[in-house]
Amino acid sequence: MPASARQITPADLIPDADYAKERRERRAALLPVKRLRRVALGPICTLIFESYDTMLFQVQEMLLTEKGGAEQVPDELAAYNPLIPQGAELVATVMFEIVDEVRREQTLARLGGVEDTFFIQVGDEKARGAPEGDVERTREDGKTSSVHFLRFPLTADHIARFRDPATQILIGCGHEGYSHLAGLTPATRAELAKDFA
Repeated sequence: MPASARQITPADLIPDADYAKERRERRAALLPVKRLRRVALGPICTLIFESYDTMLFQVQEMLLTEKGGAEQVPDELAAYNPLIPQGAELVATVMFEIVDEVRREQTLARLGGVEDTFFIQVGDEKARGAPEGDVERTREDGKTSSVHFLRFPLTADHIARFRDPATQILIGCGHEGYSHLAGLTPATRAELAKDFA
């Protein structure tokens, strides 16, 4: 299937009983891939770059744990299909991970609008992240959410340069309260390049 048409359909799902039997093996097979798709950005932020496989696993997990049956399937597909990259983009779940509740509240209160400041730098060009438009992630009082969903649209030139090992690829956040850059390893770059058409 072309990358621009990647979607999970009911035909891709297996019954809960079958999934429960395969769950451990599926999780073990996906774990190394998920590690490559996880990028730490500074001390408290992690980007997890999603794919068809990570979202299929998530849908199967939700169906198994919530036991909603066939009636639950449309809601799960509506929630997770938008996070599957469509060929000329990368899609990431961004998480601010702070265990201490008081510190978490204080930090998130200073990071209003952070979802608009993420980027992928391909050589000397930046591709800005666009927040998923489902829910406003920063409240009126300026406190942001601990989880964001971002889409990074890339041009054909960006994609060609992304695949070129001589080009440096950085992930960044330019918020005044959380300014950080992280370089992608060759293994992570190779894994993420699979998301392109």
